[in-house]
Order: sequence, then C-alpha cells, then structure tokens
Amino acid sequence: MRPVFADPKNNFAFKRIFGREAHKPILIELLNALLELEGDHRIVDLDYLSPAQHVPVEELKLSLVDVKCLDQHGRHYVVKVQVLKVEGFEKPVVYNTSRPYVTQLRAGEDYPGLDDVVGVTICDFLIWPGPAVPGGAPVPMLSRWRMQEQHDGALGLSRVQYVFLELPKYTSGDDPQGTIERWAYFFREVKYLGVVPPALSETPYHEAMEAARLGFSAGELDLYDRVKIAEQDARGALSLAERVGVEKGLRKAIRAICQAFEIELDADREAALAGMGADELDGLQARLLRERRWS
Repeated sequence: MRPVFADPKNNFAFKRIFGREAHKPILIELLNALLELEGDHRIVDLDYLSPAQHVPVEELKLSLVDVKCLDQHGRHYVVKVQVLKVEGFEKPVVYNTSRPYVTQLRAGEDYPGLDDVVGVTICDFLIWPGPAVPGGAPVPMLSRWRMQEQHDGALGLSRVQYVFLELPKYTSGDDPQGTIERWAYFFREVKYLGVVPPALSETPYHEAMEAARLGFSAGELDLYDRVKIAEQDARGALSLAERVGVEKGLRKAIRAICQAFEIELDADREAALAGMGADELDGLQARLLRERRWS
C-alpha cells in the first residue's frame, strides 16, 4: 500500500512543502521556531529568492530554499534552508550559506546595505554525537553557531550564522513536547503515518501535513520516486566507499605489522589479504598482534 504522506526529507517533497508561495505561512512558522524568534524579532513576511521551485533532477545532492525575511522591526535578512543526509557536509553548508551574502554586491548593494545570512540545515544524521568540545555539554538537537574570539569567547562577525536541527537526537516518540520537538517529529515520522496525529493536529503542523499529503500528479510522483532512488544510490555509494577505505587501511596496517615482526608476506598471503573483507582483516590483525606470526 502506498504511503499517505511524502517524506519531507526527500528533496523534491521538501521544496514542494516549503518552497511554494502558497505555503509561505508554513515556512514562516518553521523558521520562527528554528531561529527561536520571539516578539518583534519574529518573521512576519518573506520573499522567495529563487524563481525555480522544483529541484532539478540532475542536482539532487542538496535541497535548498532561499528566502529574504522581514521581521516586525522592518529588518531584512536572508535565510537559506537545506536538508542534508550525507557526511562531509561542512563545505557545502558553509559555501551555500556564504554565497548569498557575497552575491548581494553583484546586485549593486553597498557594504553597509548587505543583509545578514542565516543557514538552516536539517540533518538526518548526527553531526555532534557528544560535546562539541572536550568536557563540554552535549550539543542539543537544535544548535546555533556564529564566530567567536578564541581567547576570551567574545562573539562577533555575526553577519553569517548557522542553525542545525539533528533529527536523530529526537527521543520523545509519539509525544513531542514544544515547537522544536513537533517539527522534528514531523520531519522524522510523517512518511510512516496514515492520519494526522494529535501532536500535529494544530497550526502550522496540520497545514504542513496536508502539504505533505501524497496527492501528487503523475509527473510529481515520478520525480518524488526518482529522488528517492537517487538518494538510495548515493547512500549505497557512500557505504561502499567507507567499506573500501576501511579495508584498505586494515591491509596497510597488516603489512606494517608483518614488516615489524618479520613475518613473510608471500604471493599467497597477499592474495589472501586481497580477498578478505573488513571483519576478516580485523581478525587477522588482532591475531598477528597477539601471536606475532601468521598461522
């Protein structure tokens, strides 16, 4: 049976839910929550900066929604929202957040008129499993980052900031408490649900659920499925690369151990090494260290 709701972490579905003019109020509420904005700092309006609201299929690595926000004070700033599922995310996050700040000058802006930029990244993997610094407190599910002076900890140069929501840190099951947990619950669990749950029955979560409902056209369903396949292929390629890297490192370590203990590595043993997987290589390394001979 086909799911009732789309996975909002899917690149195409994410842009369909949050990247359309008709869904602007949903994105405003999401940003107010993730940026922890209150009172006259809350976003009251936004403009989509990119005219293309669908993710080009050949560029499925990132899902991006760029908006220029207006708060109740009349201040403008740019927010770039993206969903990431793979490791090695730091460079694209920094690049994609910094680029809107730099490119404002190309539109004829003077330096004093440049808008601040905030990068919001929703991650389907752990970035900081524990403390960010030794002895520090664990990094929370929602974290915010800006530049800091290294000696006295003073904050500054805040024109470019970063916000991360690490979905694996959500632990409240079907009973999310508070705004941030409800959004995390939405991103993590919606694709498994058959009806709108009580925890997401109020505004703006109910509207987000309806936007995620799989009432897609045939063309949209095809794009949605193609994005899923591309993401699965990317994860498979990443896993293969990691496994190959581990095995290569273990073989190198075993050769070093044999050299140190004067254990002969003839052609038969080299052939055996080449045919071993990571578990076998790990076991051989342990035996060589323990027995100092290739038995």
